[in-house]
Amino acid sequence: MNVKDFDFELPQELIAQDPLEDRSSSRLLVLDKKTGEIEHRTFRDILSYLRKGDCLVINDTKVIPARLFGVKEGTEAKIEILLLKRRENDIWETLVKPGKKAKIGTVITFGDGLLTGTVVDIVEEGNRLIQFSYEGIFEEILDRLGQMPLPPYITHQLKDQTRYQTVYAKHEGSAAAPTAGLHFTKDLLAEIEAMGVAIAHVTLHVGLGTFRPVKVDEIEEHHMHSEFYIVDEAEAKKVNDTKKNGGRIVCVGTTSCRTVESASTDDGVLKAGSGWTEIFIYPGYRFKTLDCLITNFHLPESTLVMLVSALAGREHVLNAYEEAIRERYRFFSFGDAMFITDLHEGAVPDVGEQNGDGDQAGDGDQVGNEAGERTEK
Repeated sequence: MNVKDFDFELPQELIAQDPLEDRSSSRLLVLDKKTGEIEHRTFRDILSYLRKGDCLVINDTKVIPARLFGVKEGTEAKIEILLLKRRENDIWETLVKPGKKAKIGTVITFGDGLLTGTVVDIVEEGNRLIQFSYEGIFEEILDRLGQMPLPPYITHQLKDQTRYQTVYAKHEGSAAAPTAGLHFTKDLLAEIEAMGVAIAHVTLHVGLGTFRPVKVDEIEEHHMHSEFYIVDEAEAKKVNDTKKNGGRIVCVGTTSCRTVESASTDDGVLKAGSGWTEIFIYPGYRFKTLDCLITNFHLPESTLVMLVSALAGREHVLNAYEEAIRERYRFFSFGDAMFITDLHEGAVPDVGEQNGDGDQAGDGDQVGNEAGERTEK
């Protein structure tokens, strides 16, 4: 398939710059994955589409303040780095800007010497391996010196840093938020559990690989970068028990989707464990575990549009995106949400009229920089 098959025109003004005050007041476009039928709701109406016996799978990764600004020792040239992936011995894979100033052996200081990094290698895509030295606890230093790695298409200053975290964020390690989860409040999650829906936690630390642009014409030739995931035994059991009992697996975001699909056997049994995944899901992929997906509206020609097209079909997805643009939905990280499901499987929800004027909050699954960008998380 050609990358241009996943292109569409998006007006710049539909890129959400700020999160809504109320997370769950974003709009929700419901897409029937078999028929392409569309319904317009608000996000808290997700309660009407979930059923007792379902399992909601959420990614509880936590975004670290991964953007650091330092100076090159000797020249005082300004250098910006983005932490991508933790290696061993205080070594991180990083994206450096400008890269030409970061040759092997370059020393970069941050916070007047509170943190020092030495470039020890250059790896794939020109990323740098940097070994850090410091006194104390790295995470505490990062909290003092680092900034949230918002995608470059968000130009507004984020007043409340917690709005780029899900309310259930727990395990630090992501360079981008699993943004489909940004719509949930603690109260909404409590209501979901009270109606008999299991909530399973998985962890996938989101890197830039998911959001890098596809630079080849034929998408089958694109290679995803690896991301680290963890599935605990108790959480795998929730998913497997749901499948056995005939419930649906509803993944929140493409990152949760990629985790369960990476860790499942061909017959749909989710295995506990941890590892690195490079899974690339595009049309033709046969889903092993996932039944439904809550996601955001993604960038043209991105691997995330390809993933949702694998679930609902390219034509249905692009038609839904055209509808979302006509209806002035908000796109990307702080934008609105989409629920991909089968409206005619089991009970059909009582839809009714949507209220609201369409100015709501959102998802996406992206980050990026000069690397590309596209993010939930």
